[in-house]
Amino acid sequence: MQAYEFYAKPKDGMITIPEQYRNIITDNIQVIILEKTPWSFNREEANARKKTDLLSPPFLKTKGWKFNREEANER
Repeated sequence: MQAYEFYAKPKDGMITIPEQYRNIITDNIQVIILEKTPWSFNREEANARKKTDLLSPPFLKTKGWKFNREEANER
């Protein structure tokens, strides 16, 4: 199974498959619709960013933490 992801805006109840996928996606597809949320990026921003840029920074301060392998394995 191959997956393709793209952003689309439904028009009259129809979602258009982007031109670059039209010859690849021809039949027997499964559609899952995820509603765009207010905090999600718009299409241009999402395409311009690397996936690693979309990750949030950690909220845990780890500066000064030190432990050895045995201690890490205990956790």
